[in-house]
Amino acid sequence: MDVTQLSPDEVVYWEWGFFQVNATILFTWAVMALMIGVVWLVTRHLTSSSDVPRGQNALEVVIDYINGQIREISGGDRPEPYLPYIGTLFLFIATANLLTILPGYVPPTASLSTTAALAIVVFLAVPVFGVARQGLRAYLHHYIEPNPVMLPFNVIGDLSRTLALAVRLFGNIMSGTKIVAVLVGIIPLVFPIVFRALGLLTGLIQAYIFAVLAMVYIVSAISVSKDDRHQEQDAMQSPERNSSWTPKQ
Repeated sequence: MDVTQLSPDEVVYWEWGFFQVNATILFTWAVMALMIGVVWLVTRHLTSSSDVPRGQNALEVVIDYINGQIREISGGDRPEPYLPYIGTLFLFIATANLLTILPGYVPPTASLSTTAALAIVVFLAVPVFGVARQGLRAYLHHYIEPNPVMLPFNVIGDLSRTLALAVRLFGNIMSGTKIVAVLVGIIPLVFPIVFRALGLLTGLIQAYIFAVLAMVYIVSAISVSKDDRHQEQDAMQSPERNSSWTPKQ
């Protein structure tokens, strides 16, 4: 990609009428195809014996790590309901960023359209998990807490964090790609290699941050139901305690 082009959306490989196949679309589908192929190869011979293939062992390590992070962020909740969603987010972004070592490859996460789509998916997933945990009425009620005046501010907060997710990921990946492209043209080989390695580390960190923030937003939605349940339990128990308590004569 030319350093003067700010986004892989501008790199068009094929066009027919209003339909275009640009670098963002091409490499997004390439990443998805690669992930599907690798997962199929790793999981086609799953075993529970002591002789575990290296691919399955590596996949189990990744899944265990993601499960641990979900459990820690959610305060001990079972990670199974969130693993497919959070794990897919992390693996897609990490794979898209790590493939920058391949010549000619442009990460789709360097496009604002990709990062915006990922952020919108998080924006939609938060109420889905929230409603599934506590019901529609209870979830919508938290938008007017502690009073109805907070409704527009809570809505703006949801929209602003969605925008922040998209811009943060896009800015970090796009800037790293541009810096390496510039250094390749003006500096000897050693320095671009160093910055490329740093870029891979940054890409992995950005995938981790995006997945963690998505889980934090989900926990913020489902934690309201936990607080409500605790308050209801306390309210139900307090009359019983009051009725059984008698003052000393």
